[in-house]
Amino acid sequence: MAYFQPATNTYAPVEVLRPLFEKAISHPEVIALAIGTRQDCVPDDVLDLMEELGDKVPLTIEYGLQTIHEKSLQWMNRGDTHESFIDAMERSVGRGFEICGHIMLGLPGETHEDMMETANEVAHSGLDAVKIHNLYAVENTPLATQVKNGEVKLMERDEYISTLVDFLERLPPTMVVERISGEAPGSFFLGPEWCLDKQGVLRAVKAEFARRDTWQGKKFVAV
Repeated sequence: MAYFQPATNTYAPVEVLRPLFEKAISHPEVIALAIGTRQDCVPDDVLDLMEELGDKVPLTIEYGLQTIHEKSLQWMNRGDTHESFIDAMERSVGRGFEICGHIMLGLPGETHEDMMETANEVAHSGLDAVKIHNLYAVENTPLATQVKNGEVKLMERDEYISTLVDFLERLPPTMVVERISGEAPGSFFLGPEWCLDKQGVLRAVKAEFARRDTWQGKKFVAV
């Protein structure tokens, strides 16, 4: 899979994007395409291009939803609103490509109820897949300063695992979960340290599922 991952990979006119994506899928070893972008950077002509490419190879477009709460989007200085995600989804669903949403748990000021509200909306959003990760800090950022000053507290592992399982319970059982934690390279990673142990996080999630006798979709309510 050719993965256009960092930054905003649809932030250009179609005449610039087309040759880049077509060159990627023309490689003999590439059998699929994934494109990460912002939901406020997918005008209709770009989605038309995604649909066209999706007829040639399996294609996934990834939107950085993160949260449904405007206060958190403003805190992280995203520069867009939740309405842009809703708009992008309305124009993306049914075009034949997979849609994946990125979710962030542990944002400052968000309560457990806030995060479950995001889960419930994600469950009925039309997304095919999600990538969920914890809030982590890297050096030389405003967040790093806030963490060091004690203004922001990053989730401990047990709290994250419990919240994550609560979140997964509310998703439909057919939704693909592509990620359950995140981290950054050690050269500039600040914390939390526990998320560097991905296998440990996975084992802890499985153990929590077993402890509760629960599973993804147990609390999902179809509408």
